[in-house]
Amino acid sequence: MTPTEPTLEIGAAPATLADLVAVARHRRRVSLAAGVAERMAPSRDWIQGTLDRMADGEKTQPIYSINTGFGSLAGKQAFDDPADAAELSRRVILADAAGVGRNVDEEVVRATILIRAISLVQGHSGIRVDLVQGLVDMLNHDVYPAVPEYGSLGASGDLIPLAHIALVLTGPPTGADDPLDSGEAIVDGHIVSGVEAMAHAGLARIPVSAKDGLALLNGTSFSAAQAALALWDARVLLETAQITAAMSIEALTGFGDAFIDELHQARGQKGQIQVAARIRELLAGSTFINGDRDTDPVRQPPQDAYSLRCVPQVFGPVSDTLDFAAGILETEINAATDNPLIFPSLPGSRTLKAVSGGNFHAEYVAFAADFISIVVTEIGNITERRLFRLDDGTLNRGLPDMLVASTKVGLDCGYMMPQYLAAALVSDCKTLAHPDSVDSIPTSANQEDHVSMANNAGRHARQIVTNIQSVVAVELLMAAQALELRMNERGVGKDALSTAGRAALELVRATPASDGRPIGHLAQDTVLYPRIRTAGVLVSTGAVVEHVNAALAGTEATNKPKNENLK
Repeated sequence: MTPTEPTLEIGAAPATLADLVAVARHRRRVSLAAGVAERMAPSRDWIQGTLDRMADGEKTQPIYSINTGFGSLAGKQAFDDPADAAELSRRVILADAAGVGRNVDEEVVRATILIRAISLVQGHSGIRVDLVQGLVDMLNHDVYPAVPEYGSLGASGDLIPLAHIALVLTGPPTGADDPLDSGEAIVDGHIVSGVEAMAHAGLARIPVSAKDGLALLNGTSFSAAQAALALWDARVLLETAQITAAMSIEALTGFGDAFIDELHQARGQKGQIQVAARIRELLAGSTFINGDRDTDPVRQPPQDAYSLRCVPQVFGPVSDTLDFAAGILETEINAATDNPLIFPSLPGSRTLKAVSGGNFHAEYVAFAADFISIVVTEIGNITERRLFRLDDGTLNRGLPDMLVASTKVGLDCGYMMPQYLAAALVSDCKTLAHPDSVDSIPTSANQEDHVSMANNAGRHARQIVTNIQSVVAVELLMAAQALELRMNERGVGKDALSTAGRAALELVRATPASDGRPIGHLAQDTVLYPRIRTAGVLVSTGAVVEHVNAALAGTEATNKPKNENLK
């Protein structure tokens, strides 16, 4: 968190994706907005009234998750003792903490906690305010519950991962608080009990009462967190990929005709028009581009391979699809998604104010994550084809094979292997991008007979984005090398390059590799993984976009990205 960044007030206004990323990645602090307690009070008061009647011995109708079991067990028996309602909350947390696999990144846990808190302050969940404040305190004291990646089906909500968070936050309604039943958390890189982690943060674990348990567990928060973070990174990746694509087009002396505005206006697709305009901006000033709106192309026919000339037609729909996913996910992170939801304002003729429905069903999130996976894989598909073209001496318009001007042909492999790497990563994505949302396995004795698999979709989307960040990083390195080789071939200096290409090239050459050595022009073989690692950081952090935008604006790059999506 930067010193000047204000606290995010949960419940004051809808949270944005930028808010989520600030809390998840940059530890922005949060608080409950004024009026949240009053908003939450009616649903909790209704539950308390029910518990009071139970305590007075009044016959109470079955109310799902308050005095009944869950799923297919709901219709078996209704409890009469309010103490059973509190114990039910505790036991569902214990029972649902059944995840396996590696523990997810802290940013996913923090995003999940934030989304859960936002959902609960909508006022329909009947949960106590002190438990929501507990979630806020966990964020502000950097408590990091250990949450395994596998277990959620995306309906009934993300029960298993959310239970691993709730175990750390909550204690039993009565009796001893056994550390063995407190979950796990990560403190200074070590796994400790939830009891120890909360004590380390100076926080008290909070006993649960009626409805609290399921309110903490039942919702789309974990799946939405993964999809939202993947979306944010995908947008940064797309902006960077446009820059590296333009670098490759410039190095391969591509035709400008493919980006003339009239061509794209004739189709009328918003994203395509915008990407074409961006490519024109990125190529402006280059002496290597053949033809433009005002100048006839020299070579005939003026047609490049699709991986060059169809960048707007591929990246445009990627952009539009990411915008569509953003609309879904920004709505979802502000939604009430547990079950049942409580509406005391229902007519007096209806005594049961708890409404059982399916807001926990994460099909919206699953679709969004699947769409992200598909379009980001396409960023990688077309990018890898340009890498192949850069390496191939029969396709790269006069550049050396494998982009290395070796003193003895065949002595150096040059950039042969990075294209192998990109091919492997893109192939992996083609498998991962198979839609998870088309799968469903019935659970809970067929009561829950259709599920969204949104968690799998979110996990896969994050992995795909990570993979393609590396593919674009390889293009950043190879296109920089190719631009220098083209300058050498033409006998010209950097002034012959576009402003954007020159800025990106200078950024690469000015940034040390992860082993401390410069990322210089490759004249003979050396280990490449430190260079690829560092290029990956330049891509994933948005540094390439920031640096190029600063150059285009005629200003110095700062540590604050210019694009709102890159914060």
